[in-house]
Order: sequence, then C-alpha cells, then structure tokens
Amino acid sequence: MKPTLSTHSQPDAYTSPWSLRQRVALLAWDYAWALTCRWTPKPFNPWRLFVLRCFGAEIHGTPFVHQRARIQQPRNLVLHHRACLGDGATAYSLGRIVLHEGATIAQEVYLCAGTHDFTAPHLPLQTAPIAVGAGAFVGARAFVLPGITLGTGCVVGAMAVVTRDVAPGVIVAGNPARPLGTRPF
Repeated sequence: MKPTLSTHSQPDAYTSPWSLRQRVALLAWDYAWALTCRWTPKPFNPWRLFVLRCFGAEIHGTPFVHQRARIQQPRNLVLHHRACLGDGATAYSLGRIVLHEGATIAQEVYLCAGTHDFTAPHLPLQTAPIAVGAGAFVGARAFVLPGITLGTGCVVGAMAVVTRDVAPGVIVAGNPARPLGTRPF
C-alpha cells in the first residue's frame, strides 16, 4: 500500500512545523556534523556512525556515510549493514528514510522525504517515507520524491527523477524515470 503524505500543522506560512526543542536539536546537529564529521577522512566512518547514533539515527551493522553527505534530521534515518550514502548525497529526512542492506546511494543523489501542500494557501509541510531496498543502486544526481519505494536490487540511472515506486530488479532512467529493463541476477 502506498504511504500517504502526512501534513504537518502550521497555522500560517511563516510558522515552523517544528517545536522550539526540535529546532534547537536541528541547529545542534548542523554544528555537530560540521565540527566533528565533515572534515574527517573516509576511514573515520565508525566515528561518523557514532555521531549519527548520538543524534538518533538507527544504524544496523556497518553502513558507510561519506563525510560530505548531508542529512537533514538523523532521527529519521535508518541505515542497514553495507548501505552507502555517497559523496554529496542528501538525505532530506523530514520523513523517515530507510536504506536497506547493501543499498547504494551514489554521489549527489537527493532523497527528498518532504514537500508542501500546494492546495493550501499557507503551503504546510508534508512528509512521506522513502525506502531503498536491499542491493538497490541509485545513480549520481538522481532525485527521489517523497513516498517512494525502490525495490530490492533495482537500479535508478544517473540524473533520473523517480516519481513512482520502482519494482524489484527493474532498471529505470530519465525524467520522469521509466523502466528500461531488468537487472540480471
């Protein structure tokens, strides 16, 4: 069943959907990542995982998070063993983002779990989860919209815009992403 967008309560366009406590936590996260992780070399991955755990990320096994990856809200990020969040990749985790075992998010991919309700005059925030299946590969600079599930072993081509779920083992590319074939196992 397709996850639906959750609309966050905002009385007007200028009021944050986040509480003061959440906003302070996000500010602390931004500074913590910049001061303790962004400058670290690749072999310091265990340290970056430790910092992510301290800020609420759910980590299973040993995934890899590049030092130049950008994570909006670590408490909404779930990383499984051998999952990879690549150089310059953005996990815009306003909603939950789950990378299953062995999922690879290449450089500068944008996983966008938030949008706005454009039917309301004050444009309230809407969020929906993103799930990337085990062994899936998302190519450089691809864009994945809120509420999308990428199936086990699928491949998303570079610079694709994923507007619909991708079935397991299917190769997609383009804007919007369209099936090109299946991945041989």
